Amino acid sequence: MGDSGGSLTARSTGELHQLMRAAGFTDIGDTQALADGWQVTDFADAGRRSLANLVQRTGTPAVTVSFLDSDVGFIEALTPDGNSWEGLLNREMAKSYEIPLEHFPIEPAVAGALAWSAAAGLTPDEQAIRQTLTGSALFAEELSSALLVVLGLPGAA
Repeated sequence: MGDSGGSLTARSTGELHQLMRAAGFTDIGDTQALADGWQVTDFADAGRRSLANLVQRTGTPAVTVSFLDSDVGFIEALTPDGNSWEGLLNREMAKSYEIPLEHFPIEPAVAGALAWSAAAGLTPDEQAIRQTLTGSALFAEELSSALLVVLGLPGAA
C-alpha cells in the first residue's frame, strides 16, 4: 500500500483549482472538462471536511473517489442540502485488503447515487449503478470513470 490520491467531480462556474485548495484538497492535478460545467480533477489528498467545504462553496453536488493503490475506490458524494452517500469500487479486490464490505452495503449506495444524481439534475441508470458498484476491474479508476457515466454526467466517457 502506498499509492493513493483521488478524483473529484464537481460542477463549477469558478476556477475549480482555487476552490479545491480553499476547501482543503492538496496537490491538485489537471482538470478535465466534461459538459454543462462539470469537471473532473485529480488530487493527492483531502481533509476530513474538504468535500463538504467544496460543496458549500460551489452550491452544487460533488463526488470524490479516493483510491487505494489503484485497486480500490472509496466513493463519497454530497449535495448542497446535506444528503450524502458512500460506496466502494472493486469489492473483490477490497476483500484482499481485508476492507469490511459490510461497511459499504450496495442498496443504500444505489439509493444514495440515484438521489445524488436527481439533486444534480442528471439522469442516472439504476441497473448500471448497481453493476458498477458490484463490478471488478484491473484498476479502480476504470470503475470510477464508469460510475460517472452511469450517474448521468454529461460528457463522461
